[in-house]
Amino acid sequence: MTFIPPKPLSIQLQSCAKTFADGTRVLEPLDLNINAGETLVLLGPSGCGKTTTLRLIAGLEQPDAGGKVLFDGEDVTQQSIETRNVGMVFQSYALFPNMTVAENVGYGLRIRKLPAVEQRGRVAEMLVMMRIETLADRHIDQLSGGQRQRVALARALLLDEPLTALDAQLRDALRVEINLLLRRLGITTIYVTHDQTEAMTLGDRIIVMSHGRVAQTGTPREIYHQPASAFVANFIGTMNRLRGEMKEGGFACAAGLLRWDGAPTASNELLFRPEDVRIVAEGEASDLAGTVAAAFFLGDRTRLFVDVGDAQPLVVESLARCTLEVGQPVRLQVDPRGLLAL
Repeated sequence: MTFIPPKPLSIQLQSCAKTFADGTRVLEPLDLNINAGETLVLLGPSGCGKTTTLRLIAGLEQPDAGGKVLFDGEDVTQQSIETRNVGMVFQSYALFPNMTVAENVGYGLRIRKLPAVEQRGRVAEMLVMMRIETLADRHIDQLSGGQRQRVALARALLLDEPLTALDAQLRDALRVEINLLLRRLGITTIYVTHDQTEAMTLGDRIIVMSHGRVAQTGTPREIYHQPASAFVANFIGTMNRLRGEMKEGGFACAAGLLRWDGAPTASNELLFRPEDVRIVAEGEASDLAGTVAAAFFLGDRTRLFVDVGDAQPLVVESLARCTLEVGQPVRLQVDPRGLLAL
């Protein structure tokens, strides 16, 4: 029997706010459209409202008066999670210890009262996809953390920071597996995380949230290269900041002059990513001069902190096979296409 995933559906939130009983507003009125089959990532720091948004979609929370949740245009605001036909992975896994792996994976199918033959076929296919078919008859207390995570993922469609409890190496491996799995199934998925790498790896679109509001929505490339605010720029990846002033010919700062090809701006600060600046050899054209304040060898690259006379040193990622010592003078060239003025 072939596994047939649930039909992808579109999801809409209309004016969905959330205020707790004590009067705390954790989510400002939110309008959101999620396309059928899309993987949408809600990204932001703790307390920004991303998990509350997920719980509203799942039916674990009710929006404030006037808010609506729609699945394919149908109002499901008053429906419980059991009738919304969604699954959810919690940070703590929320697996049933008295059930086997196969029974945990098939729990939602049993609740929906699918025929037993169809249940077995779908469970078997999902176990193979998650590479845990040999664990089907084990109980949860006989599994490692990574194995438990796979069981939880197999059971779910909605994901709430599902990789939080895993070690770094296993997280990296599972990111790839989740990405391939979601593309194969074509299901509508909402993924909550505070991890930028997870967001970039998994999301068709990313919604960056801050203090219960949407700070920016876009593709991973748009969010990274075209941040809409200083908050987004600082939250996504590493961002260099350089203070100075716009003059004819470029942006003048203590360490030199940067070429500025953008529209005229009154900004006294330019931002750029570490990968948009490189160390140049003596005699090559350069924009900035500084000295190495710290150097960290990371295997595939060296991360340098370069003092250019500003409040904070610049972060430079060097792929060159060279050793730079603290205090060593360096010359830098910044790609003007990577410069941002916010």
